[in-house]
Amino acid sequence: MRGVHLLLYSFAGGMTLSGIVANLYRIMARRPKSRTATALHYGVMAVAGPSVLLENATRSFRAKDCSRAAYGFAVAIAGYWAVLIGALIVELAL
Repeated sequence: MRGVHLLLYSFAGGMTLSGIVANLYRIMARRPKSRTATALHYGVMAVAGPSVLLENATRSFRAKDCSRAAYGFAVAIAGYWAVLIGALIVELAL
């Protein structure tokens, strides 16, 4: 049971951090124009990715631009990505 709790905590922590980073980046950043800005953008998206992927997939699914299978695959990838980020958070906390 401890493993399930750890998995759910990792997922929740990863999605929370992803959402916070994605929204802060949207507020503060503009389109990257230099190589440094592009590298920073990719670094931020490594953490903000699950939230951005889930938002874009949901928007496409609601607009009927993607199938259920594609949407399910995107949700699974975003979930796994969030668990990995959350596991890193848990590991750093311990």
